[in-house]
Amino acid sequence: MDLILWRHGEAKEGSGPIADADRELTAEGLRHAQQMAEWLRQQPLRDTLVLSSPARRAMQTAQTLGLPFKVKTQLGVGASTADLLGAVDWPDHAGAIILVSHQPALGRLASLLLAGTEADWTIKKAGIWWFTNRVRHDETQTVLRAVHNP
Repeated sequence: MDLILWRHGEAKEGSGPIADADRELTAEGLRHAQQMAEWLRQQPLRDTLVLSSPARRAMQTAQTLGLPFKVKTQLGVGASTADLLGAVDWPDHAGAIILVSHQPALGRLASLLLAGTEADWTIKKAGIWWFTNRVRHDETQTVLRAVHNP
């Protein structure tokens, strides 16, 4: 299984009646999301499923990939590591999952996958962390394949 954690691009500041979930990408955030989407399209991914937070900025980020995506409420602002893992069926899903969501949950999930414990790691805005799960010599391994930032 390939699991790609993709943090949404930079969003406009919320003010007044604009709720956090309604914040949209800035011009730079959109440009960075498009750069990352172009990089993802060049990767050898198979059977790709794209899952997005319902927050507007996350859905705009997912849209840049040009693939259909599913919105999952458990990936929204304030999600926990357990919420993210529950949405992706790690490590048993066949194929690739691209998960578009938020900090701090994405960073905590990256920490859990690599270090075995949750810590407050930071994934940059529009950044991608790509993990693979494999079995070698009867041992299950989690491999960090790439970290890519705009």
